[in-house]
Amino acid sequence: MLASGPRALLSHYSAGWLHGLIATRPIPVHVTTPVPRRRRDLIRMHHSRTLIDADRALEQGIPVTSVARAALDLAAIVRFRNLRRLLRRSEELKVFDLDDFHSVLARNRGHRGVFALERALDYYEPPRLTRSELEREFLALVEEAGLSRPVTAFVVAGYELDVYWPELHFAVELDVYATHGAHDPFEEDRRRDEDLKLAGVELTRVTGRRLETEPRQVVERIRRLLDQRRRQLGSGSWGSG
Repeated sequence: MLASGPRALLSHYSAGWLHGLIATRPIPVHVTTPVPRRRRDLIRMHHSRTLIDADRALEQGIPVTSVARAALDLAAIVRFRNLRRLLRRSEELKVFDLDDFHSVLARNRGHRGVFALERALDYYEPPRLTRSELEREFLALVEEAGLSRPVTAFVVAGYELDVYWPELHFAVELDVYATHGAHDPFEEDRRRDEDLKLAGVELTRVTGRRLETEPRQVVERIRRLLDQRRRQLGSGSWGSG
């Protein structure tokens, strides 16, 4: 690193590894500098004129590109599924910040990783609809599809359900993901799901993103799940409740 210049940063695979986003330590070491440098043994040199202070981080005392900048660099060279896995790992480590990614993308429109990273980040973008708008949209789709009308804000086992078919003990939770990538309620949601299952409620989740991008597919899957639930209850396989 010192031989690469005072402003050199570990980057690409090396940055991903140092941040804990990649499990395998990469060889050669990847280094990015603001000015071109000669190639060195066991060092893969990169040059970038767009690095700013926000793209710099210090990890274990080592200068390294930020999580967002490392993801952008890797987006140009890794498979898409590996990029998605890297972003999920950044969530687990609580180093994901959607604003940081937006900033990096805005400053590097000519970078080869922009398209892939934007695609991968689409999942994390907050939906246009608020929770109340999402509920109205979902109920309208249910009515349009000719499905039996559910009730809303129904309480079972101490939990208020977004949408519920009491006669089928079947619920739909409408998830609005509008955080900076941190799924803080994750454990709480899993406990909630288990408690409802113990209370005899079959539950599925629909995200705002899915309802916006594939509303017909969503409502068709709900139709199939309701039909399946009816068959379960009719055959007695549901149990005593």
